[in-house]
Amino acid sequence: MEFYFLGTNAGVPTIQRNVTSIALRLLEERRSMWLFDCGEGTQQEVLRSPLKLSRLEKIFITHLHGDHLFGLPGLLSSRAYQGGTTPLTVYGPPGIQQYIELSLGISQSRINYQLHIVEHTGGVLFDDGQFRVESALLDHRIDSYGYRVVEMDKPGKLNQELLERYGIKPGPVYGKLKRGESVEVEGGVILHPQDVLGSPKKGRIITILGDTRPCSNTVVLAQDATVVVHEATFLHELSDTAYEYHHSTALQAAEAAKAAGAGQLIMTHFSSRYKDQEQLQPLLEEARGIFPNSLLAEQHVLLSVPDIG
Repeated sequence: MEFYFLGTNAGVPTIQRNVTSIALRLLEERRSMWLFDCGEGTQQEVLRSPLKLSRLEKIFITHLHGDHLFGLPGLLSSRAYQGGTTPLTVYGPPGIQQYIELSLGISQSRINYQLHIVEHTGGVLFDDGQFRVESALLDHRIDSYGYRVVEMDKPGKLNQELLERYGIKPGPVYGKLKRGESVEVEGGVILHPQDVLGSPKKGRIITILGDTRPCSNTVVLAQDATVVVHEATFLHELSDTAYEYHHSTALQAAEAAKAAGAGQLIMTHFSSRYKDQEQLQPLLEEARGIFPNSLLAEQHVLLSVPDIG
């Protein structure tokens, strides 16, 4: 899995940074892409990236502020022109369906693929055996949600040396054992998956939070996460401003990651007062004083999700 940040600015786009949108590429797992938020100009940033809208499978909107969804109607209508013909599901708070249908309807935009819209107020959004996605309400001026993506554990590696002793070569039998099925081999011997599979590979947990003040659900959603993506709109010297506008500081993001026992923190959603990556360095230093494994999201920079173990 890989993160690709299409926008990291808060509120409005600047020359240096676009507003919020995060792509999560699921490479080995399903060769698809999920998008978290879709601020104005997201589709233009996609064109400047290695991402393909034809791979887009799901979009998760954290809340209905413009810097998180003004790019959605354009991206949805343009997707087909970039080879996107497969079904697409959009998840978001109540109101997202009205917003999409009004925008596409008034502009007479035609969607030539199946578009599903799922409004939610938290809870488990889906579980397909590969991934489970949960959501919970945060603390913002309007309802804002965080998302917790849980990758299911994978079967361990096959003991090829043992299989070769039974005359089994790579092929359909390998697949059956990986799927947990027992197989009969030469001589009537029954091989069970537990006989030839190593320890399961632990699945990763990705937490992506919408705009929020510090609150208990940030820690709940980020509990034991491999990576947590948290807004860090301001330095902590502006904590009063952050509180007034229902945002968090870099220090508060680090405190949440530490309290949750997360593996890594990636900060995003930076105030326009911090013009470039150099001016963002104090936020990074502030966070690392609390949680050393902290990073700054950088637009058009790929970040791999670490494996576990």
